[in-house]
Amino acid sequence: MFSPRVLRSASSIVCRGFSVGQMSRQGNAPDMAEVRNRLREIVGASTNWKDHQQALAERSSLSQYLAKSQEELPSRTMKDSEIEVHLPLGTKPELREKYLNFHNSVRFGRILEDLDSLAVLICYSHTWNKELSRSPLSIVTALVDKIDMRKHIIYPDCDIKFKGHVTWVGKTSIEAKMHMTQYHDGVYTDVLDATFVMVARDPENKRAAFINPLIPDGPEEEAIFQQGEINKKRRVELNTASLLKVAPTAEERTLIHNLFLNTLDPRTVSFRGRTLPPNSVWMEDAKMKGLEICHPQERNIFNRIFGGFLMRKAYELGWANACAFAGCRPSLVAVDDIVFRKPVEIGSLLLLSSQVCYTEGTHVQVRVHTEVLDPLTRQHSTTNVFHFTFRVEKDVSAVVPQSYGESMLYLDGKRHFDETMRIL
Repeated sequence: MFSPRVLRSASSIVCRGFSVGQMSRQGNAPDMAEVRNRLREIVGASTNWKDHQQALAERSSLSQYLAKSQEELPSRTMKDSEIEVHLPLGTKPELREKYLNFHNSVRFGRILEDLDSLAVLICYSHTWNKELSRSPLSIVTALVDKIDMRKHIIYPDCDIKFKGHVTWVGKTSIEAKMHMTQYHDGVYTDVLDATFVMVARDPENKRAAFINPLIPDGPEEEAIFQQGEINKKRRVELNTASLLKVAPTAEERTLIHNLFLNTLDPRTVSFRGRTLPPNSVWMEDAKMKGLEICHPQERNIFNRIFGGFLMRKAYELGWANACAFAGCRPSLVAVDDIVFRKPVEIGSLLLLSSQVCYTEGTHVQVRVHTEVLDPLTRQHSTTNVFHFTFRVEKDVSAVVPQSYGESMLYLDGKRHFDETMRIL
């Protein structure tokens, strides 16, 4: 749960070693453009493609400033990484075009991009060394643990506020939580809560690097920190029980067998004849695919494709898949367990495949798999797996697997859906 502590005003938000307020105009909170500019300053990146490559090549010299152990680094508190950032859609109409969708709402994919940038800056705030002009750390997104929607309407002409801070730290990984609100009818109301897990790497992004320990201050922060420990344990347990590693449970095997029996033609005594039950769709017919050529415009500060861009593209494909499947506009309920398995290089051919893998009532569970295709070797490498839970205004058809592989996708989708409903 996000800390209910009221964050200080933007003009006095200070992250140890640098003031976030310095990014902004006097009296105003920084906006997302200033967040990204600050990130470029922290790592020495350039907005010019040619200069950008040279600047990153020079980062290798910063390795001498890396700690040999976590004990060498000073401790931080949650207050050290507190940041508040505004997205002035109401007071800056020129920003709206970038965020507006054809339903006269906000493109959620753009919000994912902003959350990713903010999570990185929060973690740099925690690790910042005021003695250095640039950070020797390369902090990248490892996974999006959870994004829970508190409101399903985001207005395109009302200001948005993001608040966040570090909530848990390991030796080389950091959990950051963010809370988003929007100003409407005279008050700020909750929109979403997000939990990101980042990892620290060396200046060349080749190996893990130590980060400052986190010391909770008081019972409230201790509870937040312990929740981070629980989150880590849960992720380990889910990974251990993955259907890619172990067989389904007895209950899950019974479920899949019953689904299979429901597709047999009762007029024949054969396992070969398969018929689609009423109000159902074969999983094979609930897919949607996309392709992206990864241009330099979408690079991050480390000369790889920006993780927020990948999330935006995956979300938009998943949303379109759910929309086409349900026949009506879906609203997002939750984003769950986005894993960044490997970086995407500039110039890659990125293949995206969306699958409706589970439905229940008015809910649609969508899994988006992304992979890089090497056109020379024709090899495919998985880069990300995304899980989205959507809700529509009517009951939707059931999806029915035919193969064993589809059955595992079905069970995996059900697991993610059940976990989302349990938390909500």
